[in-house]
Amino acid sequence: MSDLHKFLFEGLPVRGVFVRLDDAWQEILRRRQAAGEGWAAPVSELMGEMAAAAVLMQANIKFNGALVMQIFGEGPVKVAVAEVQPDLSLRVTAKVMGDVAEDATLQALVNVGGRGRCAITLDPKDKLPGQQPYQGVVPLNASLTEGQPRLAGVLEHYMRQSEQLDTRLLLAADGQHAAGLLIQRLPAEGKGNLAGGQPMEAEEQLEHFNCIATLAGSVTREELLSLDVDTLLRRLFWQERVMRFEPQAPRFACTCSRDRVSAMIRALGQAEADSIIAEQGVIDVGCDFCGLHYRFDAVDAARLFMAPGDQPPVNPGVH
Repeated sequence: MSDLHKFLFEGLPVRGVFVRLDDAWQEILRRRQAAGEGWAAPVSELMGEMAAAAVLMQANIKFNGALVMQIFGEGPVKVAVAEVQPDLSLRVTAKVMGDVAEDATLQALVNVGGRGRCAITLDPKDKLPGQQPYQGVVPLNASLTEGQPRLAGVLEHYMRQSEQLDTRLLLAADGQHAAGLLIQRLPAEGKGNLAGGQPMEAEEQLEHFNCIATLAGSVTREELLSLDVDTLLRRLFWQERVMRFEPQAPRFACTCSRDRVSAMIRALGQAEADSIIAEQGVIDVGCDFCGLHYRFDAVDAARLFMAPGDQPPVNPGVH
């Protein structure tokens, strides 16, 4: 299963979120394989880390809309996308062109020329008139470890900029699991934010956060991928009193539909649709996220451009 756990450190201005994606991540990989588009191991690891990070960030901000994380690259990975809805349903995809070395790093995958960037978009579910999605962009070189970018470090930099809160982020992924641990300093204004403690000075807040962040940073990749939340929290923070909230269940889900594809074909225009039908005999649109294909023959395509009153009844046995 896949689960997400939020927690607070009693008396300290620090909160945390842990996620491990098992069945959700395995379903994503299964669909890629079924579509004949399986990722090389380094790409799979990057996509798993992005999936875990996007779920953590969505759960942490309580945003009523989609959180979309995009990496635009200059290596074999041209673009990578992770999208998470408010109910923690998620989907990911990547456009890969060219060979990927077995030991390729993030630098080799997306930042060969040093101009790769990561964009976080918050797209409100119920937009007000004229309201636009919020987007923040950070260069992949914003955070370097041993001279190379690290996804977790890039996102830590983004959250310090956008939320003005110190953050520690640990990510890991393999062919079975994708996991992440987020530790964040809270503003200590009032007892509520301290889970029953007392307000404290900024220097003391930072000291407590740094201590918790250092403990979190001691977790290994193997521990992050294999340990359940009880064991992980006990092993890392055994000296602290941790307050836990009800777990949540992230899951794979795609928002594609035949209606959406129909709208896309209408946007192309009838002349373009007829041209594709004449050349290929059918309009075949595949979803990059889930691998489903939507096919429209000449009759289907013609029906899309008919006035509602002119459309013939649909035979339920056809589609």
